[in-house]
Amino acid sequence: MLDNVKHIILILSGKGGVGKSTISTQIALTLLEKGYKVGLLDIDLCGPSIPYLLQLENCDVHQSDNGWIPVYTNVSQNLAVMSIGFLLNNRNNAVVWRGPKKTAMVKQFLTDVHWGDLDYLIIDTPPGTSDEHITVMENLKNVKCDGAIIVTTPQQMSIEDVRKEITFCKKTGINIIGLIENMSGFVCPHCTECTNVFSKGGGESLASLAHIPFLGSLPIDPRVGELLGKACVKELSGSTSAQFFDKIIDNLVK
Repeated sequence: MLDNVKHIILILSGKGGVGKSTISTQIALTLLEKGYKVGLLDIDLCGPSIPYLLQLENCDVHQSDNGWIPVYTNVSQNLAVMSIGFLLNNRNNAVVWRGPKKTAMVKQFLTDVHWGDLDYLIIDTPPGTSDEHITVMENLKNVKCDGAIIVTTPQQMSIEDVRKEITFCKKTGINIIGLIENMSGFVCPHCTECTNVFSKGGGESLASLAHIPFLGSLPIDPRVGELLGKACVKELSGSTSAQFFDKIIDNLVK
């Protein structure tokens, strides 16, 4: 099912709540704006956020002779999405599964979804280094995976957890494309001044210590959180966030 996917990129973090899903969504939408055919796979089984972020809740997944057909956004048929959120009757339903069932679900997402021809497949993962991550690694073993983008926030607590994620990547042979420091300050929507609410520079220091590329710092911008299903580079053109995602995609394409 992944034979016609040119590039596969994982979005990882050892810490929850660092903004992986938002960054995954905006990377996919930015690639879409630049004319690429994109797939977005949400394997966060216990906290699927992608359907909400793309305003695709209540959409159904259909079965075909070739496997599951992903959900396509109303904006474009060039963005295909798959998430366990499409299989739940209610967004408030909890997924209470043991490891083997989670493993089987992730494997099915990777082997039974008919993505078709894609330029990029972005895989949004849950936090940590658990069953889901190991299953992804095993199923991508014989498929060309470009590597992982790791997301952290500036706080020391997040840095320590993300350090473990870097170790996981190195032990399992995952190429690390680079590290993003998210929530690096707060951008006032009125005066656009950036205030370091938490701290700043932790992600860059970690990247330097781990000898991995630092992709940049992304401040908190309330407007980005309101862009459900819309690309930051289009709706907030000229903003710090739009410039950040433009730079990220330029680096990925290169």
